Amino acid sequence: MKGETTESEYTAAVVGGTGFTGGELLRLLYQHPDFDVVQATSRSKERKTVGHVHPNLREMDLRFTSPEDLESVDVLFAATPHGVSMEHIDAFQDAADTVVDLSADFRLNTEAQYDEWYDGHVCPEYLEQAEYALPEINRENLAGAKLIASGGCNATATILGLKPLFDADVLSGDEQVVVDVKVGSSEGGAGGGDASSHPERSGIVRPYAPIGHRHEAEIEQFLGVSVSFTVHAVDMVRGASATCHVFPESPVSKGDLWKAYRGTYADEPFVRTVAGGGGVYRYPEPKSVAGTNMAEVGFELDPSNRRVVVFSAIDNMMKGSAGQAVHAANVALGLEETAGLEFTGLHPVGAP
Repeated sequence: MKGETTESEYTAAVVGGTGFTGGELLRLLYQHPDFDVVQATSRSKERKTVGHVHPNLREMDLRFTSPEDLESVDVLFAATPHGVSMEHIDAFQDAADTVVDLSADFRLNTEAQYDEWYDGHVCPEYLEQAEYALPEINRENLAGAKLIASGGCNATATILGLKPLFDADVLSGDEQVVVDVKVGSSEGGAGGGDASSHPERSGIVRPYAPIGHRHEAEIEQFLGVSVSFTVHAVDMVRGASATCHVFPESPVSKGDLWKAYRGTYADEPFVRTVAGGGGVYRYPEPKSVAGTNMAEVGFELDPSNRRVVVFSAIDNMMKGSAGQAVHAANVALGLEETAGLEFTGLHPVGAP
């Protein structure tokens, strides 16, 4: 171990701790029974307290330090913009036994995918060793992993919603799949720019990626299906809500769908199926999972059009980023999977 630990405690560092997901990582790790956060880095807020940036963490006795002076730790979480981790991965791995990256730098399997969907990759030799962080689809490979890549929030919501249909052979991958995702302003990060400012964001349902969103690559990689994918920016802070329209080649019943979703997620601690029950929240809803690592998935059957409508909802900064990263780290280190992630959310609550 590069960091000094007690029998039940691992040291952790957060690189890029001033962003929204960096703050979520610090919140989760600070309350985690098995982690001791010893470093949070920031170029712009060096020597400022964590609470100076994240007011919910004012009681945390830690100041931001330079990312050039990394301490030796057991686990390093990188909450940096795309392109940063691939430039500094050698330094990250020198500093830590396990690196968990929350950017897009190691999510895809091949250099060719980065050439197609991003701007190439400067160290493609690392792609083979990286493991996708979403335990629901990659748990077995995460055990003992040294380089972990947290998934994109839009891809996470979509994959979790559709996966049971592939597991149960309701879909083969040849069908048309249309996906519409609505996301909160936090997806743009702390420096989201003019489009994320309150006067421009308030009250909108704005298509910002009608075609060609980069998260399509993850969906294709893990589900083996090409999707028609559109993303809207909407008036909420937290949350990603995916509505997927699929057209199975063979007839399917509601019983088949319940069997599929229960079969995939019955033993998953962070996925619950919500499909047309009683009350106000009859289908997956971002407000219901705000601040938590839960994903809600559900469905409705449209037999007249041979269509299945799939719904899924997550907190984009939790299940779609920091919570997924901590969950994956728990699995990699052999810890209790739910450790540090037990928050069950609030109701009622304002716009997430």
